[in-house]
Amino acid sequence: MDPADALLRAGAPGLQLTWMDARVGAWVVTPRHGKPVEVNALWYHAHCTLVALAARIGADPAPWHALAERIRSGFRRYVRADGAGLYDVLDGPDGDDAAVRPNQILAVSLTHSPLEATDRAAVVATCARELLCSYGLRTLAPGSPGYRPRYAGGVAERDGAYHQGTVWPWLLGHYALAEYRVHGDAAAAQARLEPLRDHLFDAALGTVGEIFDAQPPHTARGCPAQAWSVGCVLEAWTRLEQARLRETVQANGAAGRPG
Repeated sequence: MDPADALLRAGAPGLQLTWMDARVGAWVVTPRHGKPVEVNALWYHAHCTLVALAARIGADPAPWHALAERIRSGFRRYVRADGAGLYDVLDGPDGDDAAVRPNQILAVSLTHSPLEATDRAAVVATCARELLCSYGLRTLAPGSPGYRPRYAGGVAERDGAYHQGTVWPWLLGHYALAEYRVHGDAAAAQARLEPLRDHLFDAALGTVGEIFDAQPPHTARGCPAQAWSVGCVLEAWTRLEQARLRETVQANGAAGRPG
């Protein structure tokens, strides 16, 4: 932890540190050394969770709350002045990385967000404009240096595209939750997951694949059955279904109808 802003940082030559972990020999495709945005969104969320847990078991939540507030304050550094969401990495070898990637969506999708409402909306709008596809989010915005529209070729070509545009469906669950947290319409957010219902019959029956090409027709690639694709999408669908049912009950109650 950097004592100056309470954010987590890491990095060393030749290492790939985050879930964007592609490596070909000595070539680390996306090293992301510094302070990755999703790691610090999870760091904040963890401390807020500890605050809630401490309160439930009768422990003193003050130490966790104090550190959570320090992290939230430091997290403001990720907010881009141009309104285009968040920086992907802070304090890297070449400074702050402004590449538009989907990692920022976790700062909105998680239950505890370190962002103000306007900044949460900017993240969702940026991801919708640059990254959102029917089956997931691109890992890099089109037109960016190093963007790869298709996952194909030999090992080096495929790994070079793995997190440089390739669509990952596990991120669609986070996007749907983030959209709901910003706009408050559970049914509309849940509808974002509908294309994956059709995909259940495309490759390995009844499951969700690993990745898709970044350009239409978004051909399925990689592993045909991926646990975190299934898990993240299923969790999002379940949370949104619960929220949708609550909205229905509230609407019926307001109208004087039985729930």
